[in-house]
Amino acid sequence: MRLFLTILMLLATPLAAQQVPSSAAQMQLSFVPLVKEATPAVVNIYAKIMTEARRTPLQSDPFFERFFRDPFSERPRVQNSLGSGVILSDDGIVVSNYHVVGTATDIRVVLNDRREYSAHVLLGDAESDLAILKLEGAQDLPFLELRDSDAVEVGELTLAIGNPFGVGQTVSSGIVSGLARSGAANNGGLGYFIQTDAPINPGNSGGALIDMSGRLIGVNTSILTRSGGSNGIGFAIPANLVAAFVEQARAGEAVFHRPWAGLSGQPVDFDMAGPLGLDRPGGIIVSGLHAASPFHAAGLKVGDVIVTVDAQPVNTPAEMIYRMSVAGLGHTARVGVMRDGTLQEMTVALIAAPDRPDRAEVTLGGRSLLPGLRAARINPAVIAEMNLPLESTGVVVVDAGRFGPRVGLREGDVIHAINGVTVEDTKALLALLSGQVRRIQMVIQRGDQRMALRFRG
Repeated sequence: MRLFLTILMLLATPLAAQQVPSSAAQMQLSFVPLVKEATPAVVNIYAKIMTEARRTPLQSDPFFERFFRDPFSERPRVQNSLGSGVILSDDGIVVSNYHVVGTATDIRVVLNDRREYSAHVLLGDAESDLAILKLEGAQDLPFLELRDSDAVEVGELTLAIGNPFGVGQTVSSGIVSGLARSGAANNGGLGYFIQTDAPINPGNSGGALIDMSGRLIGVNTSILTRSGGSNGIGFAIPANLVAAFVEQARAGEAVFHRPWAGLSGQPVDFDMAGPLGLDRPGGIIVSGLHAASPFHAAGLKVGDVIVTVDAQPVNTPAEMIYRMSVAGLGHTARVGVMRDGTLQEMTVALIAAPDRPDRAEVTLGGRSLLPGLRAARINPAVIAEMNLPLESTGVVVVDAGRFGPRVGLREGDVIHAINGVTVEDTKALLALLSGQVRRIQMVIQRGDQRMALRFRG
């Protein structure tokens, strides 16, 4: 009888006056009021991306390139990118995925009511796959509120809104299937995601994942699939990280600055938990600490287990970096640490990786044995930017140039020694690769591999 009366009341109320469903009976009726409220703030994005033409190995070789040059194949190509976005403020701040708009030269945003705006990227970050846009000349736009994504629970009802396959704005429903999914949605890279079974397909990227109050809990970013279509395992970037991006974009930053941990570690598994004084697997055991690390300054030691950041559990390095990014640069984080079976709490300053000592970046000239090679002295900032091993020192290849690849050099190679002489800085590199030297034996580090390169000038 109560359900019958509720249905009569809803039918007697104009759609414009209907509120977001607030009871089980209203949920069973439909999601119509919720959809009507949320969809105006979800937009379709059309972007043009300029890409460099692919060159064959012979075209890239300095000797053969003149014989295999094709002026048509060398022209930049225009690719069209299709995706979705979410309006976060009435003055036209929009969030989307970096892979949709991050490298675009022309961005067009179409609202649900068919209004169109040009847009430009304020801030983008490929690692997090987030980009913040500004719609030009926009005002008084509908927008979604951000929810505290730490309060989201498995089992909550969700709606995914986007533009799959370019067919137009589409709504799909599901639940929150999992939390704290790190790495799985980003090819093993850094990431921290909300998992949902709401169908997400190509074109949904950058669209909204909302709760039953119409608040944004995440930005849809990717799926796990074998067929290319939705298999019910989709991932969304949590709203709390989106909020951190918006804050930096509002402050005028063009790239996202995340706090630097300056440590290396691995998840604690079942076999490790007992000897470390843990009653169950969890946390990150610290295996390395940089001398300039803020964790080192706070008193952390190798062998300690980080179990929480700001009272939230962390089980992978990606989760720890996510918690630090949400807290933001210039702030502090409360870090729970297990040491010798005892839980301690440390206060860690959230800082950027120090760009000291000076990286002294150089580009080798035409008289050098490897003209065009660009290299820099390694410091914490360089380690973070190039994802080098924490203990790296000396000089790193920033750009191998045209001739570096011919002798086996790649971007990210750490040069340890040349002809038996240790390379401590870029000044030494310039001297050791001068045109007066004809035979070169170079010792380099590439990831976990140490190797020797031999060539003649």
